[in-house]
Amino acid sequence: MPTKTLQIPTADGQADAFAAFPDQGERHPGVLMYADGFGIRPVLREMARELAGHGYYVLVPNLFYRHGPAPVVELPEHIGEEVRPQVFAQLMPFIEEHTAERVLSDADAYLRFLTAQPEVSAGPVAVTDYCIGGLLATRTAAAHPGQVAALAAFHGPVGVDGPDNLAKLTAEAHFGHAEADLTPEALGELNQALDTAGVDYTSEIYPGTIHGFTMSDTDAFNSAALQRHWDRLLPLLDRTLANS
Repeated sequence: MPTKTLQIPTADGQADAFAAFPDQGERHPGVLMYADGFGIRPVLREMARELAGHGYYVLVPNLFYRHGPAPVVELPEHIGEEVRPQVFAQLMPFIEEHTAERVLSDADAYLRFLTAQPEVSAGPVAVTDYCIGGLLATRTAAAHPGQVAALAAFHGPVGVDGPDNLAKLTAEAHFGHAEADLTPEALGELNQALDTAGVDYTSEIYPGTIHGFTMSDTDAFNSAALQRHWDRLLPLLDRTLANS
C-alpha cells in the first residue's frame, strides 16, 4: 500500500498531510479524511490505509498545521481517561482558533490539492471524518455541493451550524452518532432538519457507544461500532463514487 507525506499549499502556509492509495498504477476516486481532535497518528494512518485498500485515494490533512506539523502535541500510544484532560487542555486553544473561515479556506485548498493528484480520477469526491472533523466535513460538503458527492461523519457535532447549513448539502450523507453524544430527542430534531432540507441521508445512534468509538488508541474504542462504521461507509462510497 503506497503512502506519502505531503505538503498542501494553503492561504496561510503549508499543511502537512498523509496520503494512502492502491498500488495499481491507476487513478482512483478521492476521499478527504478529516481526523479527530487528536490529529494524524498511527490509528489514523491505519484507517486511511484500510480505506485505500478498497480502491480510494485517501488524503488526511493536519488540521492544526498553523501550530506545527502533526502531531502538534505529544501523544501517548494509548489516550486513556487519565491523560485525556491534559491532552485536550493543550489542544483546545488550537480547536478554538480553527474558525469557520479557516475551515472553509483550508477546505478549498485540500480539495484543490486532492483533485490535482495524478493518482486521483476525475469526478466527484467524498469527505469522511471523526469527532470535530464531523463539523469540518459537513461545512466542506455544504460549501462544495457540486464536488462532494458523499459525506460520512462519525461521532461528530454535525448539526452545530444549524439547519441553514444542512440545507446546502447535496451529498448523500451518513451520520453515525455515539449513544453518549446524542439523545433520541436530539437525533429526531437533527433528522427532521435533514428531512426538511431534502438531504439524502441515514442518521443513527450506534448502540452502546461513547464519543470516539472508532479510535482504537482510546478508551472509547468499540470494535463492533468500528465495523458498523465500515459497513455504512464503504457502500456509501461505492454508490456515490463508482463512476469516478
